[in-house]
Amino acid sequence: MRLPATDRGRLLLTLFLVPAVTAFTATVPLLRDWFDLRVYHGTVDSWIHHGGRIYDYLVPGTTYGFTYPPFAAVAMLPMALLDLPAAIAVALLLNLAALAVVLRILAGRGWRRYGWFGCVLGACALAMFEPLRDTFSFGQVNVLLLALVLTDASLLATGRERWVGYGIGLAAAIKLTPAIFIGLLLLGRRWRAAGVATAVAVGATALAAWVTPDASRFYWTRALWDTTRIGRLDYVSNQSLQGVLARLGEPDRALWAVAVLLVLCVWAWRASRAIAAGEWIAAFALTGLTACLVSPITWVHHLVWLLPSFAVLIRAGHPRTAAALYAVLCTSVVWLWFDDSSGVDGFIGSNTYVWITLGLLVWLPVGQLPTGRLLLGRSVTATAPAPSPAAPATIPASAQPGPASTGAATAAADTGSGPCRGLARRASSEPTGSTRPAAAKPQSNSCRASS
Repeated sequence: MRLPATDRGRLLLTLFLVPAVTAFTATVPLLRDWFDLRVYHGTVDSWIHHGGRIYDYLVPGTTYGFTYPPFAAVAMLPMALLDLPAAIAVALLLNLAALAVVLRILAGRGWRRYGWFGCVLGACALAMFEPLRDTFSFGQVNVLLLALVLTDASLLATGRERWVGYGIGLAAAIKLTPAIFIGLLLLGRRWRAAGVATAVAVGATALAAWVTPDASRFYWTRALWDTTRIGRLDYVSNQSLQGVLARLGEPDRALWAVAVLLVLCVWAWRASRAIAAGEWIAAFALTGLTACLVSPITWVHHLVWLLPSFAVLIRAGHPRTAAALYAVLCTSVVWLWFDDSSGVDGFIGSNTYVWITLGLLVWLPVGQLPTGRLLLGRSVTATAPAPSPAAPATIPASAQPGPASTGAATAAADTGSGPCRGLARRASSEPTGSTRPAAAKPQSNSCRASS
């Protein structure tokens, strides 16, 4: 579809798109009713005001409770000062601020070249991205963690390595999945940064153990190893390798371990190439993809970790590929197999997001940025040698700074995705379910909304 070239045409398209996307995001996704945020708020309120224990609290009328490490509850202590509506407002503002940080890091200074119209299109496309709108409507913490981790990626890419590790360490203390980025630092031989990240994670965990020793003991000795607290592995929202095997009825943990090992080998090879090329954003993107695949449970809203991959695709000159994959992730297509994922169509369709994640891990371009292209404000080419006294300093044309890199919002502008196909405007009986008509026999033990 060709976008309007005149200001009048752009204004008319904006006046159509913005109300349509606003109406969609204000009705369909928000029927999730901030469920995860209600878990966080209820847990902290019970702990501080009613003498309850962190991992004993359940949302009234459900079997869902807190599943994060104890430090996450300590970090959420300010919620004890707020009622639920105020907590929802603060969570929205924090998520919006974190998303702005993520976009600024991924887009660099390039976003200015697209003006107000490009920003509008990008915002509309981001609002349609299923993992992102689920993160907002559940009141989840995914975007906050992504911002913390990408801040370290930005510091690495711009040579400010002295401060690298704090974001990753803090994210790993709040939720275990980001700990894989410590492995990336080790892979890139950033020993100091890896040490800082580890020290921050361990220090935050120790602080939580001091604040709430009983909860810490329970989590690290029992809750962490009890996967039933998180939810059913075969639930269609679980878009990880383990989810694929569970929907196939394959309970063999050895097979899953082999699949995880293969994925980690591919990640180590590809991330090493990205690091060697100085493309830290690509290395972090590959690590985020890997985290989604190897985690035992990756709910759809966890897939915000795919956003850096779209920025990499655009930088490497593949905006149409990025747009096509992004559009699929706006469709909620996996929920068509909510009731029955059997058969060939179920195997392919119910795992659509897994296939996209695997494809990006294998084919995401690394070492292919155009020569001289800026990466987060810093050229990825080698520094020119110092001039000799006998000759004036010259810089090869290939080393001159090129135009600023474009970002994830550009990919979003090309998608042209619309509201999800076949979704009725009433909530599923599942807290983590898609916004779709309830099944005739809804699952009563789907997944943990707070995961």
